Parts: sequence; structure tokens; C-alpha cells
Amino acid sequence: MMSKSLFLVGVFAVSLGVAPACATKKFVRTSVGEVNDKVGTMGKSLEETQERVRTAEGRIVEVDSKAAAAADSASKANMAAADAANKASEVGKTAEARAAGIEAETRKLIFTTVLSEDRGQFQLGKAELPEDATAAIDNMVNTLKADKKAVWVEIEGHTDNVGDAAFNQQLGLQRAEAVKRYLYEKHQVPLHKINVISYGEEKPVAPNTTRDGRAQNRRVVIKVLA
Repeated sequence: MMSKSLFLVGVFAVSLGVAPACATKKFVRTSVGEVNDKVGTMGKSLEETQERVRTAEGRIVEVDSKAAAAADSASKANMAAADAANKASEVGKTAEARAAGIEAETRKLIFTTVLSEDRGQFQLGKAELPEDATAAIDNMVNTLKADKKAVWVEIEGHTDNVGDAAFNQQLGLQRAEAVKRYLYEKHQVPLHKINVISYGEEKPVAPNTTRDGRAQNRRVVIKVLA
């Protein structure tokens, strides 16, 4: 009986030792399984997130391409519109020039007034109107008023050949503009009836080799047409 009791005690003790070990292994397997499940779930979520990112990047590239295409189309449309506007402007200018040319051809020259330095008027390198020039313009306008005709005025600016040609071109224009301004401000001649042009040194009326010749070439010519 003693030996049987000892055997039962030993078996019980072994059972107590084995039971906790089995429980521990089961717990570990359960925990590992849960961890694996979580890792698997996280991995799947990560893959889904990456797929969404790739899809979003593809859409962004597509949108950028469409935006670039739209911008290119808009740029081409603007260029086409600008080109059309330029062509229309050129056509308008050509039509105006033709109309002005036809109108000028149909007009008749009434008389011409010359304002030149040899008559004590425009000075060398100057564009200001001296008193002698304004007096000549006043006489011309009084004659026009007495005649009571509808007129058109052409004003030509001329210089000698002393100095730079570009400067002379500008100086001739300034002299002609000075006469135009005087006609408008002093005598209220409508601006649309006044045409101004500069010939600079291109059309001399006397040789530029002498002082007197150069003085004659520094002039403004006023042509009155009806």
C-alpha cells in the first residue's frame, strides 16, 4: 500500500509539472496566432494603402497632362487671336491709308506758306516758333477765314544736312508739330484736318554747301488744300 501511495503521489506531481507547461505552450501559440493575424491585417492594409497611393498618383499625372494640354490649347488660341487682331489692324490701316490717299488726290492746292530761317524765322537747331513765323501763320489763317472754304492742311518739316540724319528727321518733325499746335491752340483748326510729316534733310531747295543755302533748307512748308 505504501508503494502504491508513493506511485500516485509521483504521478500527481508529474501531472502538476506537465499541466502548466502545456498551458504555457497553448498560450504562446494563441498569442503568436493573434500577432500573426494582426501582422497579416496590417500588411493587407498597407498594400491597400499603397494601391490607393498608386491610383491617386496616376490620377494626378492624368490631371496634370490634361491641364498642360488645356494650357497649350489656350496659348495657341491667344496667339491665333492676337494674329487675327494684328491682321485686322493692318487691314484697317491699309484702308485708312487708301482713303486718305484718295481724299488727298481729290483735293486741290490753294496756296503754300513757307517758314524758313532765311526770312528771320526758324533758327539753327531750334523748333520753337519765332514771332515772324506766327505772324505768317496768322496772315494765312485770316486769308482762309475770309475765303470760307473747307480746307485741309499739310505741314512739312525740313532741315539742312548739318548733323546726324536721324536728329534732323526728328527736328523737322518737331518744327512741323509746333506749327500744328499753334494752328489748333490759336486758331482752333481741327486736328483731323491737319497732316504732319518730316522730310528732315531729304528735300533741300538750295545747296547745303553755302550758309544761305542751308538757311533756306531749314524750313516748314504749309500747304493748304480744298
